[in-house]
Amino acid sequence: MTEPLLIAKNDRHELVLLPRMANRHGLVTGATGTGKTVTLQTLAERFSAIGVPCFLSDIKGDLSGVSQPGGGNAKVAERVAQLGLVEHAPRGFPVTFWDAFGEQGHPMRATISDMGPLLLARMLELNDTQAGVLNLVFRVADDQGLLLLDLKDLRAMLRHVGENARQYTTDYGNVSAASVGAIQRALLALESQGGERIFGEPMLDIADLMQTDRGRGVINILAADRLMQAPRMYATLLLWLLSELFENLPEAGDLDKPKLVFFFDEAHLLFNDAPTALVDKIEQVVRLIRSKGVGVYFVTQNPADVPDRILSQLGNRVQHALRAFSPRDQKAVRAAAETLRDNPGLDEVVAITELGVGEALVSFLDEKGRPGVVERAWVVPPEGQIGPIGAEDRRALIEGSLVAGVYERAVDRESAYEILTARAQSASTAAPAARPAPVAARREGVLEAMAKSTARAIGSQVGRAIIRGVLGSLLGGRR
Repeated sequence: MTEPLLIAKNDRHELVLLPRMANRHGLVTGATGTGKTVTLQTLAERFSAIGVPCFLSDIKGDLSGVSQPGGGNAKVAERVAQLGLVEHAPRGFPVTFWDAFGEQGHPMRATISDMGPLLLARMLELNDTQAGVLNLVFRVADDQGLLLLDLKDLRAMLRHVGENARQYTTDYGNVSAASVGAIQRALLALESQGGERIFGEPMLDIADLMQTDRGRGVINILAADRLMQAPRMYATLLLWLLSELFENLPEAGDLDKPKLVFFFDEAHLLFNDAPTALVDKIEQVVRLIRSKGVGVYFVTQNPADVPDRILSQLGNRVQHALRAFSPRDQKAVRAAAETLRDNPGLDEVVAITELGVGEALVSFLDEKGRPGVVERAWVVPPEGQIGPIGAEDRRALIEGSLVAGVYERAVDRESAYEILTARAQSASTAAPAARPAPVAARREGVLEAMAKSTARAIGSQVGRAIIRGVLGSLLGGRR
């Protein structure tokens, strides 16, 4: 059985996370500047040390230092001495850098089809009507065998459906031209943010997130400083990754340690204004992915950022300090304290506002899956470097990683754009041979119309003459 992971410590207790309970998910919360990022690094290092790969997003660019041995940090040395951590030694951990834009790491791509209409509608901030049209476009593409791989495929498909709306209305429902236009404009906005680089092939193979290196789990770090400038894009991309893990990994049952631990930083972005259908999907993934051997850890400022039905599934908790300057803040502090298992010797509401940087209220699941009594403790400092590495070091790690050269070159195979463009070109080349025909047809039509008009006139005259003759004979006969 894998040894417990020491995460925090106080004068009386060592607070350990049991690896076999790590897939019961977790939550790291606290105000800005209270130590969440360092806690995140400590957790990732502890999992890596026992051979568990991790995925985490680097919002501020601080986490790349995990690849290098620590040392020379006076605050870390002081904390190590304070906690009596005799086995604490500076060391680096294996990392793979990823970047949705391909600038600070290996490109991370998804295909439009794999992202799906629900997540894509969220990324594009579509309303219900527009999302319905997007679903219709995906359905038409599926029925016609047209692959949607990148943004130009989706634009071509939208244009095709819009131009042939009457053809599809009967089988698929009403196609609103206004909604098609709104989706096209949203795609242009996404492109202006660099979103076209997220979609395409080769698509990320989730197996590449689950590598080990000499017995240690590889820590996958997504460069998210630029990605965070488009929060919906960031949240949707991470949710897509989580969905990919859920849909593709086999059932694993209860394991001694997770296959992968997924840290979802700035988790509040996932739930801001999220439609019910999306929250339902997130809840389903969080509830069921445990059996696939994946642990999910949400990192955010306040537990209230996470819906209650998802919060109830997060068993391992690290609560850093919260500030209570207003009545609303004080209410949030009380709510946060109530989510922890009460310690009779600790006033959690007061403690949350008094915690120092690196100090937290900690509660992990015990061997029977029960939340432990919350303790006030100091988080064990990381063994890797705290803070970013230089550009040269990053480049060297990228070039020497296990997936170097796999994703760097984009592939553009035949898909919806190429097929629809070829159809349009075939129609345009066939059109010139048919152009003289309408002129002749118009001439024939004019002659035919004149002939019919003359026939109708003659017929009318003859008819009137016959009628007059018949009536005259009848009337004359009566005389």
